[in-house]
Amino acid sequence: MYLFRCRRGRPPEYVIIRVSSDSDLTYEDQEEELERAFEEEAEVIVIEPQALGDETMRWISLGNFLHKLGVVAGLGCITVPFVTKSNVAPLTLGAISVTCASIYSLSWQNDPMCKYQKTVDLSDINHVVESLNCLNPVVLIRRDDCRRKKLHNCFAFVSGIICAYKLYSLYKAS
Repeated sequence: MYLFRCRRGRPPEYVIIRVSSDSDLTYEDQEEELERAFEEEAEVIVIEPQALGDETMRWISLGNFLHKLGVVAGLGCITVPFVTKSNVAPLTLGAISVTCASIYSLSWQNDPMCKYQKTVDLSDINHVVESLNCLNPVVLIRRDDCRRKKLHNCFAFVSGIICAYKLYSLYKAS
């Protein structure tokens, strides 16, 4: 069952994907309801079905991991040349950063799910939590990820330039 609270001219304030006792509602139907909630850009999405919540969290966690690995590797690629003269570490870290940014851009950037993060602070949405049928729902909050994507892409771009320069220097020296 798909429940939402709408506000005029704006996305829904919250959407609840309920556990259904109706045998006609399949897992695929629940996935479609979740996709619709993402496309409507609801501020809060509550997922009661455990399997759907777990799968959603795995996907979001994988995207977060790629993002963080890309940023940390990019930061390492930028700072390691100041510490050591080795070419291996910056090249490896730069390749990791560029690869993670590329995978993230191809697989997650256009996915509406990437704009959501799990929250454990339910104090702001107590009025929603009180009406739930489930003790352990997955609660997703919509976040603006524009700065996050810019940071990620800047580190990957600079890492790519550093890698290209290091490779050119190695080629020129040989």
